[in-house]
Amino acid sequence: MARIAGIDLPRTKRAEIGLTYIYGIGRTRSMSILVRAGVDPNKKVKDLNEDEVSKIRQIIEEEGAVEGDLRKEVAMNVKRLIEIGSYRGYRHRRSLPVRGQRTHTNARTRKGPRRGTIANKKRATAKT
Repeated sequence: MARIAGIDLPRTKRAEIGLTYIYGIGRTRSMSILVRAGVDPNKKVKDLNEDEVSKIRQIIEEEGAVEGDLRKEVAMNVKRLIEIGSYRGYRHRRSLPVRGQRTHTNARTRKGPRRGTIANKKRATAKT
């Protein structure tokens, strides 16, 4: 089992896709890592030998933050925005879209499920 950056890569996936299970590595970065390591992207993760895994691990460590370090860095950036009181920080604090999207309709992913307060009040008064 290939374990890179604290993540067990899925054995049945191709190496190109398997690397994307690591936070901070997408398809493009995955391909560039494999090319630099000299590994065939179509090779399954279970077929990688220890030498190839160590090359991949070394390249990922050289390139920069992934997994815990990257998550911590992103969290610190958001925390800084909140502390300085910027507009983006305010939007993060209130769990609203940060990048200028409309909220009159849509934005349900950030805002959560609708609260049907008016509908519930009408039902409550009708029953009594």
